Amino acid sequence: MSGARTERILVIKLGALGDFVQALGPMQAIRAHHAGAHLVLLTQKAYADFARASNLFDEVWIDSERPKAWQVGRVMRLRRKLKTGNFDRVYDLQTSDRSSFYFHILGPGRRPEWCGVARGCSHPHDNPDRDRMHTVERQRDQLARAGIPDAPAPDLSWADGDVSRFGVQPPFALLVPGGAPHRPAKRWAPERYGALAARVLEAGITPVLLGARAEFGSLAVIACKAPGTVNLCDRTSFADIAALARQADLAVGNDTGPMHLIAAAGCPSVVLYSHDSDPRLCAQRGPGVVILRRESLEDLSVDEVWKALGPAVSG
Repeated sequence: MSGARTERILVIKLGALGDFVQALGPMQAIRAHHAGAHLVLLTQKAYADFARASNLFDEVWIDSERPKAWQVGRVMRLRRKLKTGNFDRVYDLQTSDRSSFYFHILGPGRRPEWCGVARGCSHPHDNPDRDRMHTVERQRDQLARAGIPDAPAPDLSWADGDVSRFGVQPPFALLVPGGAPHRPAKRWAPERYGALAARVLEAGITPVLLGARAEFGSLAVIACKAPGTVNLCDRTSFADIAALARQADLAVGNDTGPMHLIAAAGCPSVVLYSHDSDPRLCAQRGPGVVILRRESLEDLSVDEVWKALGPAVSG
């Protein structure tokens, strides 16, 4: 006699990196709540390997179609893919127009239970204050309304890259001067990062630069201004960044995805904000996070950032 059918659960989290990191706690809560279920994640290619390494999911699907409403062929291919999942419930942690559209293309007919913001879904997150809540509190509230009472802080103990190949010896500090190319107002000037790196070196701490290939020029400016800095531009995976964060004495960076990962891994962090993002809604979370915000980052001095680093660089 065959056993009962295994429950099938889909989690949707597409990106970006900071949002993905802050969704790891809710993902862990979903896994615990549906302990015996077959859990599938729908995400972007950039986060697929990271998600697989977490061991939270039985399958990771890549959202490769990304259809617009008028792209009928892509819409139908995605609909067939989602239908083949035969899901009992979907947790939409993206809660965007795009992910809500995925709910609607599953009709007409039977749709799975759906926890999200799509009109007509079974477990709507209809809190009128949701757009004024920090991402972490908003997702906790969303899951609570679907019967999952609490979502923990992310546990990144599994994200453990082999960083010995970088030859970085403690004490060291992580500097993250990059950010989204289309949002330059979120970036503190590389020249100021260079001046900060020089002070960090004088304190006997090695600055370690993290960034994507597109940030090569900015990181080269910083390394030039502070000889002795280690430049790991385009050399680190997400797991590497988490592993480095656990060993680092401190981190300084703009409001960008890697700083979410670094803070969540437990590294004392100073994060720089301009008018272009609101820390009340999206600030990095971790045991030692300091937020410095100015209307324009041009108004933030090296002295102010140095002072915010506190005991980590004193003496």
